[in-house]
Amino acid sequence: MYTFSSKLKTFSIILMAVGILGIGYGFLSAPKDIQEVEKILAADAHGSHGAAHEATAGASHKEAGHHEAAEASHESHEGGEHAKVSVADEHEKHLEHVLHQLQNKPWSALYVACIFFLLLSMGTLAFYAIQQVAQAGWSPVLFRVMQGITAYLPVGSVIFFIILILCGLHFNHIFVWLDKGITDPTSANYDEIIAGKAGYLNFYFWIIRAAIFLIGWNLYRYQSRKNCLAQDDAKDDLYYKKNFKLTAGFLVFFIVSESIMSWDWIMSIDPHWFSTLFGWYVFASFFVSGITTIALVTVYLKSKGYLEYVNTSHIHDLAKFMFGISVFWTYLWFSQFMLIWYANIPEEVTYFITRIQLYNLPFFGAVVMNFVFPLLILINTDFKRLSWVIVMAGIVILLGHYVDFFNMIMPGTVGDKWFIGIPEIASILFFLGLFIFVVFTALTKAPLLAKRNPFIEESKHFHY
Repeated sequence: MYTFSSKLKTFSIILMAVGILGIGYGFLSAPKDIQEVEKILAADAHGSHGAAHEATAGASHKEAGHHEAAEASHESHEGGEHAKVSVADEHEKHLEHVLHQLQNKPWSALYVACIFFLLLSMGTLAFYAIQQVAQAGWSPVLFRVMQGITAYLPVGSVIFFIILILCGLHFNHIFVWLDKGITDPTSANYDEIIAGKAGYLNFYFWIIRAAIFLIGWNLYRYQSRKNCLAQDDAKDDLYYKKNFKLTAGFLVFFIVSESIMSWDWIMSIDPHWFSTLFGWYVFASFFVSGITTIALVTVYLKSKGYLEYVNTSHIHDLAKFMFGISVFWTYLWFSQFMLIWYANIPEEVTYFITRIQLYNLPFFGAVVMNFVFPLLILINTDFKRLSWVIVMAGIVILLGHYVDFFNMIMPGTVGDKWFIGIPEIASILFFLGLFIFVVFTALTKAPLLAKRNPFIEESKHFHY
């Protein structure tokens, strides 16, 4: 049986404590009204962030335009007073928009970290399910590691669902289609495109879908683990067969729910834009993250003297999946980007223009971290058997896919006001600490070997 070391437990608690402090700081330091925003923009204009704002052609350009328009209105002979009122209204709307962006920043940082760790555990569950249905002979010695990682799923689901409810209660402006009056033709906030999608994008239908998906994933996770543990003491393969049938049905549910989830929780942040590849793209991102986490936890446990039957061939196969799915992610990234960029349809290409202009470094940096680095490091067969290489590659891949989720979510919520600062780092630390605490606590609850799995002997003696 695995014992959760006091050092690792203390480390995870420290991460959570530091994370909570940083998250709290992010919320407390966010501007409360447009007067504070005006001071921030004035400070930016005096040089603190002026150069960056000019380069992005963002909010400070608009503000400069407002001042020029105000000067022009003083010189106008006709309709001067009306122009002044118009410019004042425009300026106030701009300040309110920036206020929403800056208030979104701590919420968005929390949201990105929360969904990343939630889907990371979901990627592990999907990989585990695929191994079950494929009746893979190499992987059963890793099943308990996978089940330990998926123990985070219930905890992550509860936190994430609470955040979704808070979005619906207008605690933030992450999802613009939830704003008041957005579908009301008489409202100043009316958006015709969003109104046309109101049958699907409305809070009650959206939150019900979220509940169904999260409950469905967690029920499978619970029942599958229960069957797997029962199989340890069984005298036949009844529980294994039950798991096989259960998993086959779950994978059908998963592939449908995963696609809809990606539209609901990520793509709808930019509700004017859509991509038919998006579900697969999001899947590839969290799937490779889940496999990478399995590899990292396995290497850690092996280094502590556990998992006696796990050998370099098992590590090699995990590294092959890390490499292969990284290439698959890149194929989807390029396919989505190239087709939309080449077609150059305004309502589609604006998604990438925003990211290239405002998020140039993280946008292309994600490709380096998620494709170029794994390609160069993991293409070598011998490197796939070295623990230090797996750890190095794994850390870069996980950071790269966090950046990928950052790129998917932040442009639609904070615009050009992005920065990886205290709220973002603190959110990562909190969820990382919580993840470590939950996962390694779960690993202490059962033996690390699924001893009565029909393929366990093949897995014990697996060599490549």
